[in-house]
Amino acid sequence: MTLGIIGCGKMGRALLGGILKSGLYEPANVFVHDAYEPAVKTFVDELGVTAAGSNGRVVEHSDTVLLCVKPQIFPEMAADIAGADAENRLLISIMAGIQIDAINSATGGSHRIIRVMPNTPALVGRGAAGFALGDSATGEDADLTEKLLRSVGYAVQVDEAGIDAVTAVSGSGPAYFFLMIEALIQGGIDQGLDPEVARDLAIHTAAGAAELLLETGESPAQLRENVTSPNGTTFAALESFRANDFERIVREAVKAAMDRSVELGKG
Repeated sequence: MTLGIIGCGKMGRALLGGILKSGLYEPANVFVHDAYEPAVKTFVDELGVTAAGSNGRVVEHSDTVLLCVKPQIFPEMAADIAGADAENRLLISIMAGIQIDAINSATGGSHRIIRVMPNTPALVGRGAAGFALGDSATGEDADLTEKLLRSVGYAVQVDEAGIDAVTAVSGSGPAYFFLMIEALIQGGIDQGLDPEVARDLAIHTAAGAAELLLETGESPAQLRENVTSPNGTTFAALESFRANDFERIVREAVKAAMDRSVELGKG
């Protein structure tokens, strides 16, 4: 099996690093290209992969190609793919807002397409991604895509109509938690903690809470109840959240992200 990567940025690096570490592909069977030559050189020097020299050659040399470019690069890249001497490749796109039909049409209509919405924690092997299959993609394509994505975290298949909701929950989701952690840090500083101490406590608390959810399999509600004593400190904090309609704010934020994703998908 051969793998291609078009786009040698941070997400492409994260995905390829996880894929190679998992042993799904050997470096000698991976072909990469990016318009920014120093990025290609870094991939070649650090990962031992091959510089293909052009987008078209990546597709010609690879059974499966990860499209890891920014959406604004899509028209030029798609034209290169359409002009390549290759058919029936599996194209896995992580481009935000570019729908499967648009990818299929712009790349010549002869390839299998899968659309992915990853997130930035993939950079540390803790990503969460949703993926959707185009009409010509097969069950084997789905299995391979899931394996590739699970090399850098969690992955789940959804209908393409669900990609916008995936974007709102997990694609944009890390920023919601970062904002919450920012506020928690500032709250600690306001109450007299040293800024570095507040930062470390907040970050480790967030990481520990997430790990507790994963390890125990308990619901967030159950774990919240476990740590909340009647009329205790946690109870007082949660009552403040409720008084300020915290849950409604979060739900409306998720809806705003989804609405924007839908809008972007319409071009």
